[in-house]
Amino acid sequence: MPKTPPPELAPERIQDIDLETEMQGSFLEYAYSVIYSRALPDARDGLKPVQRRILYQMAEMGLRPDRGHVKSARVVGEVMGKLHPHGDTAIYDALVRLAQEWALRVPLVDGHGNFGSLDDGPAAARYTEARLASPAMALTENLDEDVVDFIPNYDGQFQQPSVLPAAFPNLLVNGASGIAVGMATNMAPHNLIEVVAAATHLLENPDATTEELMEFVPGPDFPSGGILMGLDGVKDAYTNGRGALKVRGKVSVEPLGPRRTGIIVSELPYMVGPERLIEKIRDAVQAKKLQGISDVTDLTDRNHGLRVAIGIKTGFDPNAVLEQLYRLTPLEDSFSINNVALVDGQPRTLGLKEMLRVYVAHRLEVITRRSRYRLARREERLHLVEGLLIAILDIDEVIQVIRSSDDSEQARSRLRSVFDLSELQAEYILELRLRRLTKFSRIELETERDALLAEIAALRELLGSDVLLRAAVAKELDAAADAYGTPRRTLLMNAAPPKPRATKGAAVDLQIADAPTVLVLSTTGRAVRVDLGEGEELSLPPRRSKHDAILTTIETTVRAEIGALTTEGRVLRFSPVDLPSVPSSSVQLAAGAPLRDYLGITTRGERILGFVRFDSEVPIALGTAQGTVKRIVPSTLPVRPDLEVIGMKPGDTVVGAVAARDDDDLVFVTSDAQLLRFSASAVRPQGAPAGGMAGIKLGAGASVLFFGAVNPESDAVVATVSGGDSSLPGTEPGRAKVSPFSEYPAKGRATGGVRAHAFLKGEDRLTVAWVGPSPAQAVDPTGAVRKLPESGARRDASGQPIDGVIGSIGRTLV
Repeated sequence: MPKTPPPELAPERIQDIDLETEMQGSFLEYAYSVIYSRALPDARDGLKPVQRRILYQMAEMGLRPDRGHVKSARVVGEVMGKLHPHGDTAIYDALVRLAQEWALRVPLVDGHGNFGSLDDGPAAARYTEARLASPAMALTENLDEDVVDFIPNYDGQFQQPSVLPAAFPNLLVNGASGIAVGMATNMAPHNLIEVVAAATHLLENPDATTEELMEFVPGPDFPSGGILMGLDGVKDAYTNGRGALKVRGKVSVEPLGPRRTGIIVSELPYMVGPERLIEKIRDAVQAKKLQGISDVTDLTDRNHGLRVAIGIKTGFDPNAVLEQLYRLTPLEDSFSINNVALVDGQPRTLGLKEMLRVYVAHRLEVITRRSRYRLARREERLHLVEGLLIAILDIDEVIQVIRSSDDSEQARSRLRSVFDLSELQAEYILELRLRRLTKFSRIELETERDALLAEIAALRELLGSDVLLRAAVAKELDAAADAYGTPRRTLLMNAAPPKPRATKGAAVDLQIADAPTVLVLSTTGRAVRVDLGEGEELSLPPRRSKHDAILTTIETTVRAEIGALTTEGRVLRFSPVDLPSVPSSSVQLAAGAPLRDYLGITTRGERILGFVRFDSEVPIALGTAQGTVKRIVPSTLPVRPDLEVIGMKPGDTVVGAVAARDDDDLVFVTSDAQLLRFSASAVRPQGAPAGGMAGIKLGAGASVLFFGAVNPESDAVVATVSGGDSSLPGTEPGRAKVSPFSEYPAKGRATGGVRAHAFLKGEDRLTVAWVGPSPAQAVDPTGAVRKLPESGARRDASGQPIDGVIGSIGRTLV
């Protein structure tokens, strides 16, 4: 039989497409998706889409700071199911970063549980919990007031904000990093207070230059602190959007034990963990590239923070070893700035001014839209309130109209015609409850009407004035800075890091040269060594740091032996060779070592008061708490490591020790505000065992608070701080006064002195006193600088209130 022919096949549909064209189009679509929807932040709120969706969804879930934490897996599921069409791993990684305080300068998520560390990853999402941090509420506030546009989610079922209102410049504050297609971004974090100050300045001065803005934002402020070396890269980044920085960890050379010196690392460069640093050090030591290190110990814990102790072998220069650490390990790291962000949906490289300008324009639009929304709502409410007032005033007639109507539609129509109401007002009156017909309700409505009229007038004035609008934005920025701002953590150094020492052809010289140096001791007990070259002078940094009040200084050499005179009347011989060395151009006393620990002092309460050069012929004057005074010539002291230089009565202590020539004046200040000055020539020098002579006559219950020596021809000042026995010492600020030393007449030795401070009600003693060269510098008990009143007060004045507790007063280097 003949075979049945197969049915006709459908005609083939083959379309010729140019492969190059198709690849270009598909790649461009993919690149645009990565750039716009994944990798780059928006310049307005500083967030990538996944971060914005996480914060918005958490706000929608009600995960406010005053609510409890919820499982991170729940947050990830809500974000993935409603807003973010990608995997849960990517969402959880973004959530974790928002909670890491070492990654963001101002964390936006409050995490509970193991969110990882710089050297280790976080626990799984099912084990951790999260809620919004307080700053995140400032980024998402007012979303229900039409401040930004909403767009559909990936399947069109939900709406999401295209950008967050962002009450502070998050892009600059927290920075960003991401790799797109053909481009990448790497933006450094900054200090919130400084960025807000710059944004406020730009609001008030739209034509401000980048140099002017850098006066407010001098450089990045990394969450981990560190020291930024050189500002050339910062200037490039702020001007052109690209720049390279060198960041060093913050270190100090401290004694790790008797005759054992070490380098203590307390801060590391951004995103460098202690385990990575230790691993690199061990690798370099094993490869014999790094010398002079005996051991490395990680002492980091939650109570004391980062602390890595690097032991130095005996005979090695800690500074030379530190130089090798900077060169061979991540203790010095590079940070390349590439400020790429989306502006109007397009990637752009932005300088400091451009980033601030985009943000300021965004906030102006947010405040404008919010004000328009609030104006419309208040006008709507005022319209209804006016209708209710009409109904209450003519309530009998209103009831008659409603009762005589056949249905609600007729009642609505008759109300509109009789009382000249709008349809909304008529409908609102028909739904009026009888309890709103009281006299009190009428008073409430009239009060509400007046308040609405005032708010409407204020909103219209705001919308009609660009000056008021900018002032409103500045006010809200200042509020955000006050609420979430913290002090700067990263120290800025103008000088670039020195070039590393050559290591080929010759061994590195680890011997410390016996060069001229100045030993500086702060009032909080920290000491640094400042090695001076020819013609160099000491100076403090432009921005004051902690421990800036100077107790004493001494010129010596690095390997010389000098003495430290203590409150117990002892002189301890030591060499400053192992003390931390700081640059002469910028003396940072916060980098100093506690001198008590360096000298191995274990007696509780014993402090260092001054230094002694054993080859000096200038007498050292000592004053005690019980009013005794003594002078002794250092060159006559016997050579002993620990020498008692004054015989004191039981319970007495030395309160001051200072070099005093015959033409100087010795000064006592007592706790009951008496000051006595007399010539140092009235106290003849004595030997070491002597107990001194009467210096000042003390009142009942009083003790000496300060003792020192002053050149009567100098412009010295007297600074005093009063307090009372009703409060614990160091808990109440009290009142402070600074007056010229010339206001105090000289009297004879062993007399009672003159009044130096008038006490007010609740005050009965001085807590701090100091006499020395102007200007006086005050610090609190932690070493932070406090402001003193201007000099010029009368000697018997009562002083001015101060805003913080003053722990000690000293002089400055300038």
